[in-house]
Amino acid sequence: MDPCIAKAAAGGEEKAVTDARLDPMAIAFAEAEAAFARGETPVGAAIVRDGVLLASAGNRTLERDDPTAHAEILAIRAAAAAAGSQRLVDADLYVTLEPCAMCAAAISFARIRRLYYGASDPKGGAVEHGPRFYAQPTCHHAPEVYPGIRERESAALLRRFFAARRG
Repeated sequence: MDPCIAKAAAGGEEKAVTDARLDPMAIAFAEAEAAFARGETPVGAAIVRDGVLLASAGNRTLERDDPTAHAEILAIRAAAAAAGSQRLVDADLYVTLEPCAMCAAAISFARIRRLYYGASDPKGGAVEHGPRFYAQPTCHHAPEVYPGIRERESAALLRRFFAARRG
């Protein structure tokens, strides 16, 4: 289980984050940096509800040999387990990169209230690019979307990662 879960799965006891300066995007960036250090595409996510960090995660697709182990999916799974519900109503997701179609669907199914993301992804994004998932008539729930949060920093992290991979 990821260490940033703010609700103990065993006891089910919610732990309020005591730092009044809780910055969920900073937590998402820390997860992205940790993913970078593991050789994963540096994307991080954090889910907060009522000032409580429910979960955070970074990409782990290579580590787990799992193409679905995106930061958003892992954070949603952990937050749902922590909350004891598949619905994360009144929860907000912070992620460093525009979600892909798979992640956009999971965000919708989880009924996430608000989505805040950093860099846009013209190739793989599905929120404001590509299929524009939340604009489709078949979408059952669309979160409020706030793009461009620390966008330059997120884009720079991704450029640094891919430059290092090209060698």
